[in-house]
Amino acid sequence: MQKIRLFTPGPTMVSPESMLAMAQPLDHHRTAGFRDDLKQCVELLQYVYQTGTTPYVITGSGTAAMEAAMLGCCKPDAKTLVCHAGKFAERWRDILVRFKLPHVEFEKEYGLGFKADEVAAKLKEHGDIKAVIFVHSETSTAAVSDAQGIAKVCRDNGALCLVDGITSIGAIPFKMDEWGIDVGVTGSQKAMMLPPGLGIVALSDRAWEAIDSHQAPTYYNDLKAYRKSMEKFDTPYTPNNQMVTGLKFTLNQIKTFGIENVWAKTAKLAKATRAAVEALGLKVFAKDPVDSVTAVEVPAGVDGPKWRKEMRAMYGIHCAGGQGHIKDTIIRLNHMGYVDEVDTVGAIAAMEWTLAAQGYKFEPGAGSGAFGRVIQGA
Repeated sequence: MQKIRLFTPGPTMVSPESMLAMAQPLDHHRTAGFRDDLKQCVELLQYVYQTGTTPYVITGSGTAAMEAAMLGCCKPDAKTLVCHAGKFAERWRDILVRFKLPHVEFEKEYGLGFKADEVAAKLKEHGDIKAVIFVHSETSTAAVSDAQGIAKVCRDNGALCLVDGITSIGAIPFKMDEWGIDVGVTGSQKAMMLPPGLGIVALSDRAWEAIDSHQAPTYYNDLKAYRKSMEKFDTPYTPNNQMVTGLKFTLNQIKTFGIENVWAKTAKLAKATRAAVEALGLKVFAKDPVDSVTAVEVPAGVDGPKWRKEMRAMYGIHCAGGQGHIKDTIIRLNHMGYVDEVDTVGAIAAMEWTLAAQGYKFEPGAGSGAFGRVIQGA
């Protein structure tokens, strides 16, 4: 009878209403009904992305959408700068390596984001960079990079700006056209409030120029095929049409609530959670913390995996551990999508109770009290 509350930064919690929207009888995907659903999703995604360009919905993960964009925009006769300070940015580096695409690495320690002046210095140092890849919200470390500033630096230096926005788009400010971003990628299981299964990518005219100038070494992820099908609001291959129905539902929820209100809600949950962490004598891991997810350092004397396991087993709070060399030294709590203040204060309380069970010393109720004061504006 236990209720599980997903506080992992993907997949995130899905509302019963969204599940019911996807539970309607299955229809065929080559129909006017599906094309109308996809058309509505595109228009709503333009609102979420803050763009006039066409977002494309790929049946696959965010990684599928990111790989499609990279193989189209990162050409074999041009260098790409890949900025990495976490496991997901390292994945984009690994794709460049796998496809033998020329690139330069800009590596920083986990927990740090990338700043515009740092990227500008790298572009000046190398001189022949034609594309820059970075993660706006590095999910594995809960660190944020300056997407707006980096995008301007890329424009000023004639380089494409490819942004992994998988845990930023729909959660924190992301303004594709205003900021001059060339590629923005996200996935269904984050701020879109759905199960995993859809990757989404939007591309600028500059990005399309690069894609059209060569043949990308891919078939299923060939964005030219998606563009051709999108002329009729269709897909080149079999889509997950039930998920598209769900996407239409959740995007309408976001539009009704207002994207600026979504950003403000995410920021408030993050601020309150960080206040709770500090009140408990714990430390936020990221030196450049993002609002979509908070990473908390496991304190001395506490077994991190046991802490997470007991939160789920005893109180139904499922949060994530770290990745790579920080696998067991942090826990991560989501603030995206279908999660609210009451859910989150419950997660803070579960953190407190399970910490106390391991002998960690703190003032009982300190975390939940600090959380509540921020939420109430005190």
